[in-house]
Amino acid sequence: MDELTPNLSAGANGSGLIREFLDFLNFEKGYSKHTLSNYGRDLKQFKKFLGGRTADRELIQAYLKKVSDAGYSPASQMRMHATLKSFYHYLLAEGKVKSDPTADLKLPKIGKRLPKALSIKDIFTLLKAPAKDNVRDLAILEMLYAAGLRASELIGLDLNDVNLQAGFVKCFGKGGKERIVPIGESAKAALEKYLKEGRPKIEEKALFLDRNGTRLSRQALWNLVKKYARKSGIEKKVYPHTLRHSFATHLLERGADLRTVQEMLGHSNIATTEIYTFVSRDRLKKVYLKTHPRA
Repeated sequence: MDELTPNLSAGANGSGLIREFLDFLNFEKGYSKHTLSNYGRDLKQFKKFLGGRTADRELIQAYLKKVSDAGYSPASQMRMHATLKSFYHYLLAEGKVKSDPTADLKLPKIGKRLPKALSIKDIFTLLKAPAKDNVRDLAILEMLYAAGLRASELIGLDLNDVNLQAGFVKCFGKGGKERIVPIGESAKAALEKYLKEGRPKIEEKALFLDRNGTRLSRQALWNLVKKYARKSGIEKKVYPHTLRHSFATHLLERGADLRTVQEMLGHSNIATTEIYTFVSRDRLKKVYLKTHPRA
């Protein structure tokens, strides 16, 4: 039996093996729409690569090498591999194939992609970019850097999630996991000014509003950060997540312990936080080589 070819259809509903697999993940495994979309796109891309050929170990290795050469991120490459592994594991369990061509498959070596953080100087320049009367945009930039928030966490903040007196913000991370993060005096001052002078006095629970008085969108946040990065003359690509990376990197560079940074970032696994130690070491090495007389 062909293991994945364009003319292959299976199942009583005639939807084909890919559709059958995605239905299994959806209804029996409860995967999110985002994950299902990624898996579906990965499998369609792999199907196109096969071009009617029967998938075997060599073809799958060739496909993964092509993906690697195409410049996909390490995370995307790992997901594509996971997609194929899950798909063929399902087909084998359902008796659709006689063997699993992904079994014991060796992945192409994928190096760690280190987070890209701004220098402290660049951060300070960025925070000076909003005009004095644009109190909302300054408060947004300050909050992203002060609390290391993800874009979704910042736009998801409600008014009652902020405790200015105590200097804390409550946010909800991946999987709806709640955490409390402290914010510094600069962020507190910027946020207080926004609430007093910049935020419309309307019945809307969202903290940060757009010009229509509704919750700020993810796209609007991205555009805002990019605008001020350009205005600051920062040549690097800057996204909301860049400020989160900078938050973690600068804390570790200045002596914060890894467990504390993990808690503030909301990482469930400390290995995720440890990536930032490589960034800090890399910066220290560059400073050393640049400044030590005998380096």
